[in-house]
Amino acid sequence: QVQLVESGGGLVQAGGSLRLSCAVSGSIFSINGMGWYRQAIGKQRELVAELTSGGKTRYVDSVKGRFTISRDNVKNTVYLQMNSLKPEDTAVYYCNVKGLQDYWGKGTLVTVSS
Repeated sequence: QVQLVESGGGLVQAGGSLRLSCAVSGSIFSINGMGWYRQAIGKQRELVAELTSGGKTRYVDSVKGRFTISRDNVKNTVYLQMNSLKPEDTAVYYCNVKGLQDYWGKGTLVTVSS
């Protein structure tokens, strides 16, 4: 059974940093990509950062230059390093793995105070 477990969220002041982790367990056949999404209150879930199977990265414009997605294949973990955080980054952050189907974690809350 595939499980994605996020951690690393919390409360941080504007300008601060957090690193989110997503531990992936279980067997996933043919991973096409891994990513982080977020959903703020009253808004739709949006893609924040994506790492393709070929190693390419893609970011939503609002986080470019501030967030970095990476992967540790030995630990089966995906990371999202978030720097220079802003109040508008406040949201629940979800880990996603795209295989033959989409897999999701339960999310971790990031709150950025002004």
